[in-house]
Amino acid sequence: MIIGLDFSLVGILAKISTLLAEGGIGIFAVSTYNTDYILTKEENFESAINVLECNGYIIKR
Repeated sequence: MIIGLDFSLVGILAKISTLLAEGGIGIFAVSTYNTDYILTKEENFESAINVLECNGYIIKR
């Protein structure tokens, strides 16, 4: 799973990574000049989506 985050969002990477960690989901975060990406194992995809949606994030598939 890859989640792309807009560069203008402050603190969003910290919040999302904390939520996923609390859900027992390991991540690999990659930052570029204008976007951050969060990668997780395929078997954690649905769990990661559920954690984020339960915390008010809207996921576009």
